[in-house]
Amino acid sequence: MTSADLERTLKSLPLCPATFKEPMECLAVPKLPDGTNWLFEIKLDGYRAIAVKSSGKLNLFSRRRNSFNRQYSLIFEALADLPDNTVIDGEVVALNESGRPDFNLLQHYRAGASRIHYFVFDLLIYNNRDLTRLLLVERRQIMKSVLKFESPRIHITDYFEASVNSAARGQGLEGVVAKRKDSRYEIGKRSGSWAKYRLNSGQELVIGGYVPGAHGVEAIVLGYYRGQDLIYVARVRNGLIPASRHQIFARLKPLIISKCPFANLPETHKGRWGEGLTAADMEKCVWVRLEIVARIEFLEWTESNHLRHSKFAGLREDKDARTVIKEHAGEG
Repeated sequence: MTSADLERTLKSLPLCPATFKEPMECLAVPKLPDGTNWLFEIKLDGYRAIAVKSSGKLNLFSRRRNSFNRQYSLIFEALADLPDNTVIDGEVVALNESGRPDFNLLQHYRAGASRIHYFVFDLLIYNNRDLTRLLLVERRQIMKSVLKFESPRIHITDYFEASVNSAARGQGLEGVVAKRKDSRYEIGKRSGSWAKYRLNSGQELVIGGYVPGAHGVEAIVLGYYRGQDLIYVARVRNGLIPASRHQIFARLKPLIISKCPFANLPETHKGRWGEGLTAADMEKCVWVRLEIVARIEFLEWTESNHLRHSKFAGLREDKDARTVIKEHAGEG
């Protein structure tokens, strides 16, 4: 796209103030789409973040419009090069020593600040012009032309014409995102024009209760939404260290309620791996309002729809609990 073409395209777009936009969501799918009308990206294991610069004032927001300015201060500083009156969509990611995304590192953002980066993958508003009405390939082309960052902490994501499924699996990465080339940016929607395919066994789950312990929390009780119902799937203690137990307890204590929020409890027996939650087990549980989301890693789903060998990986500060559903992991 030449400078003249860029100028003509931008002038043809409606004016729009550079303000926070709720991010477009990916639909979890059991199989990647194919065909020539799709672009593919590596799925980044981090926090979604919207950067806004308006009238010279910069802000970095979570997907729920909470400020990331102080929490990720080095990223905030590195975004100083963002053009004025511009809004971009991306992901805050911590990279380990091998250069791979590591969600656990992201939990310790103060100690690991030097490892945290911001990957930009969409341009929503530029110079107060609304780009969300353009096709993905057009937005990408303009993004590559107008966004220039000096800091090595800020990256423009790469995309591929063919699926990177095998390469992502070989690198031990979380998954792959597929986006329709002709997709427009649908603010706050999950239409299926963007799809995510998980390769590893892990997903977000809602904390519906906990088992009290010496450090506040001995285990967390988790589930996902099926329609309007919260479905119990796991009671997790692995991965919880004293610091995370105190942190979780502090978050959950103000949310205590008297009624169990899970639609499928109590269960009649513990199951082969002891993952069930019976009426006797429930007597030890404290129930909470459904506001906190945790990232959980596990070996597999059991036949009784529970998690086997589950492990706490961290809290998801950017996730709305009501959007948490059962995701699919790739086969083979």
